[in-house]
Amino acid sequence: MIILIVVVFGVLGFVVSNRLKSKFKKYSQTPLQANLSGKEVAELMLADNNISNVSVNCVEGQLSDHYNPANRTVNLSPDVYYGRNAAATAVAAHECGHAIQHATAYTWLEMRSAMVPIQNASGKILNIVLIASLLGGFFIGLPYEIIGFIVVGAYGIMTLFTLVTLPVEFDASRRALAWVNQRNIVTRSEYAMSKDALKWAAMTYVVAALASLATLAYYIFIFFGNRD
Repeated sequence: MIILIVVVFGVLGFVVSNRLKSKFKKYSQTPLQANLSGKEVAELMLADNNISNVSVNCVEGQLSDHYNPANRTVNLSPDVYYGRNAAATAVAAHECGHAIQHATAYTWLEMRSAMVPIQNASGKILNIVLIASLLGGFFIGLPYEIIGFIVVGAYGIMTLFTLVTLPVEFDASRRALAWVNQRNIVTRSEYAMSKDALKWAAMTYVVAALASLATLAYYIFIFFGNRD
């Protein structure tokens, strides 16, 4: 069953990721009528929201764009940083959406940030359990039920993290699309491109959350489903 879950969601994740890259490539080929780069879009959106303590940087990689709340930086991949198209505009504005969430203490982002160390610890616990089981020393002397509580508890926290991430990502996209539309950064057709690009970006998080839920359900069944 676990192999089936991995295969199904692995394939689904691969399809969504390829679709996202295809959309980004397609929308990158149409020059933005406003002729603004992703960097310029990000700086303008931050300024419009009175955020002056966030810098916009260029980082290596493809679709490696992210906002770092620790050092308050919007980090854009070269294609987005220098790009002057609807795809670059959408991604740059989306990452600034996270900066705005941070500045306004958006509840879901605050919750997600608070969960980061707990989520990391849960991942380490699961790795220890996996290594111990592979070495044949599956916590000798520890009751099976306790092992179950450890695994399900740790994976439950990781699953909760993926679920909390969803409203954070959807809200950032909502803020981005509202701003580029109200600021007349994009035309009607460019807005449609931006919206479609962000939709497929959001789908990667949806697939991750569903995969995590399915795996959690599997572990619950394995440890607590056959107790009769």
